[in-house]
Order: sequence, then C-alpha cells, then structure tokens
Amino acid sequence: MAMKATDVSRDTSKAGASEEHVVIFRLADEYYALDIQSVQEIVRMQNITSIPGSDPWVQGITNLRGRVVPVIDLRSRCGVAANEHTAETRIVVVSSANGMVGLIVDAVSEVMRIPAEQVELPSAIVSVPENTYLRGIAKLEDRLVSLIDLSGVLPADGPADTESTDIQQAAAA
Repeated sequence: MAMKATDVSRDTSKAGASEEHVVIFRLADEYYALDIQSVQEIVRMQNITSIPGSDPWVQGITNLRGRVVPVIDLRSRCGVAANEHTAETRIVVVSSANGMVGLIVDAVSEVMRIPAEQVELPSAIVSVPENTYLRGIAKLEDRLVSLIDLSGVLPADGPADTESTDIQQAAAA
C-alpha cells in the first residue's frame, strides 16, 4: 500500500520556517532526509525496466499507476556500496523540476519535524563536488541525519528528460 506524504501530514503549511519537515530514510547504516514537500508517495519495491545506455545510477523506469516514472538507485548515486533489495526497500517518489522520479532507499524510518537550531551546514571538508546533494546535517539525540538537496541528486538535465527521449527513440525505431 502506498503511503502519501499528504496522508502523513496535512498541516505542513502551518510549519514555521524555523524547522525542517522531513521524511527520514536509511541507506546502509546511515540516515538521510528529504523535505516532505518534495515527496509525493512511498511505495514498495516493484518491477523496474532497465534503460540501456543510461547513467549507472539510473535503475530504469517503472509503471506507477499508469505513469512511466524513472527510478534512481540512491545508494549508487550517493556513492554507497550496492546491496540486495529487502522487504524494507522502498521507492520514494519525489516531484522534481523534471517531473516525478523514484528514489530507491533501503528503508523509510519516519516523518519528523527538526528544529532549525539542530541543523548545521556541512563543513568544507565534506562539501566536495561529489556531495552536491548534501545541504545540511541534522543533529538528533541518537544519530546524525544528512539532509538531501534534491536538485543535487538529480542532474539539471534530469533523468526524466533522458528517459523520455530514450523511450521516444525506441518507439520510433
């Protein structure tokens, strides 16, 4: 059953600018978070059709209730070692500048509000070009959570554009 961000919280417009409202997920043993405003829904792992010639981190495309959605392996995109999918593996469907995109994560753990005073900008040591997706670090009581900048994960030309071009080219052949 799909969990929609709107089902989780209907009062995001009331949230003050002094906090982050996020969906927290796990990749390997580390925790990451996305702004809840960008999350459309969370679905169980499903069949994915690969697209030859795409970037190594583009897993392929899937049919999500009649819509073809590109799917990115977030482990691969963030430089985390590959692992087998489990019963906890989920696809976090996000809305980006290039349309809907699915992000494969190991598990979704929670939705939470994080006060702004618990968030720090990443230091210059970890702010390298390979980590353009990192926009902050949330200091929770029991762990650190890396806040993900969706525009850093998804390139400007976007997998949605290349996927639709590949599909159009395949259909024309």
